[in-house]
Amino acid sequence: MRVYFDICAIQRPLDDPSQTRVRLEAEAILTLIELCESGRLDLVVSAAHEIENGQNPYPERHAHAADVLALARHRVPTGDDVARRAAAYAEAGLARLDALHLAAAVAGGAAFFCTTDDHLLRRGRDLDTNETAVVSPLDLILQLDLP
Repeated sequence: MRVYFDICAIQRPLDDPSQTRVRLEAEAILTLIELCESGRLDLVVSAAHEIENGQNPYPERHAHAADVLALARHRVPTGDDVARRAAAYAEAGLARLDALHLAAAVAGGAAFFCTTDDHLLRRGRDLDTNETAVVSPLDLILQLDLP
């Protein structure tokens, strides 16, 4: 099963765990990363990851994201279809980079687009994303029905 994590989801384990939600999402992301490492999930990545991670001024966060992205089995090329879909998502209210991430996830056939960004979750769930469900890390863990 293909999954696409945006950078904020990938970075969640490095956020301040003093809030219960952040702590739970961090644990969920670490479990999901382990599933990618074991081959039980197929990670999808795109140029949006490289752009966003390349802008990261924090070496630890940059390295963490690079390590996770290296687990990817699928890379989505940024073609006309992705560009058109990203433009439509941006017109619907998503930030340009968020729109590019979501468009790439859809084009890459991801079953799930996982984010911790509340605005992106709300807006993304209202958009036409074909078979790609926009979910939080906790939603994703619950939908996978892990033992």
